[in-house]
Amino acid sequence: MLLLDLIYLLVLLSLSPWLAWRSVVTGRYRRELAAKLLGRVSIRNPQRKPVAWFHAVSVGEVNLLGTLVPAFRKRHPGYLVVISSTTDTGLAEARRRFADLSVIAFPFDFSWAVSGALDVVKPSLVVLTESELWPNFLSAAKQRQVPVIVVNARMSPRSFARLQRFAGFARRMLFAKITRFAVQEQEYAERFQHLGLPQAKLIVTGSIKYDGASSWTPDRSWGLANSLGLSFPRQGDKGTRRQGTKPDASPLVSLSPCPLVFLAGSTHAPEESIVLAVFARLRERFPSLRLILVPRHPDRFEEVAGLVRASGFPFMRRSAIREPLAEMPAIVLLDTVGELGAAWGLADVGFTGGSLDGIRGGQSMIEPAGYGVPCVFGPHVWNFRDAAKRLVEIGGAIMVKDAASLETELARLLADAELRERMGLAARELVQRQQGATGRTLDAIDTILTATALTHAA
Repeated sequence: MLLLDLIYLLVLLSLSPWLAWRSVVTGRYRRELAAKLLGRVSIRNPQRKPVAWFHAVSVGEVNLLGTLVPAFRKRHPGYLVVISSTTDTGLAEARRRFADLSVIAFPFDFSWAVSGALDVVKPSLVVLTESELWPNFLSAAKQRQVPVIVVNARMSPRSFARLQRFAGFARRMLFAKITRFAVQEQEYAERFQHLGLPQAKLIVTGSIKYDGASSWTPDRSWGLANSLGLSFPRQGDKGTRRQGTKPDASPLVSLSPCPLVFLAGSTHAPEESIVLAVFARLRERFPSLRLILVPRHPDRFEEVAGLVRASGFPFMRRSAIREPLAEMPAIVLLDTVGELGAAWGLADVGFTGGSLDGIRGGQSMIEPAGYGVPCVFGPHVWNFRDAAKRLVEIGGAIMVKDAASLETELARLLADAELRERMGLAARELVQRQQGATGRTLDAIDTILTATALTHAA
């Protein structure tokens, strides 16, 4: 642990000029430093209940906990749940979603920080989402005999190739200190096994994100549509504003004429420039087309606003809308956190970002599929390889190879309402067939809690 502390300190010192510059420019890295650097956190537990600590790296994983945590609380009402996140946006979203729970900043992986946080929280169980593994934290939990489970775990080809070079380190410093991995699919389980993880520590549960994508909340979409000046049915009307599906996946009829909406979600550079150029050309063929642009990272909102401004189209930043607009402008930059799900409820067609540059491995196409949105994405989707493959195979989504084919496929979808409807139905039905990962994950957690209770009783 001391060696790791020294390595972390050297890395932190070497990066300090860059971190200071980023802090001044973006405002990041300045919040809750005492919690992150020293483990100075606080929780509310007046009844001294056993604590289940759920950790989510950022907003995407917090959204996943939005499905898992309520189910855990319903099954285990005797536990106090504490939520943590690493990023500022993740913490903000967690505090919005879990207003009645203690939400804390996850400590940096210095031994004193993780020990301080664990001593305050005193968890009986730690639940990590997807792939956030830190050796000092895991060592400290192991020393305290706190079981750790990684849920919705995945292992991308890139991570697998990197860890293969350090398989011995990964086994000793990470995997050996984790009680169970609940993985999304068999392919990921096999990669963990190739790295030396015993099969007894693995269980395939499916992806919780399918469960989270199945529950459309029309009230939020109605509210957003009203703010943006977009035609949308009122509460109590049947259906949604687009051709697609109701929550029960039955066909819809068109409502009053309204603009076609193209949503580009969770985009990275240079995808915003690509999307804006494609939109400009599509708009010549489809004059009523509107664009909702949603960058993945909040610290890029200003940069992307500059790109949109340079496009020459009328646009509004969502954060600047104080009163409902009379009419939606050509482009809305969704520069808020936590509204992407509501925005997918407004989309006729979609693009999921991180999929064109070959660096990020794609963002989730499961959420738009759950909303019945026919979606297009690039070829680099290894983070969601199984979901992308299934959606393409059943005709619920389209994979393109580059910007030119992105424009071609979007034009085809915009011109054909029946095609959009068929794809939307197929996508939503696939999501519904994949239900159940939350229950299977809770079963895996229950096994750990039971084993821990028997150990303590012995």
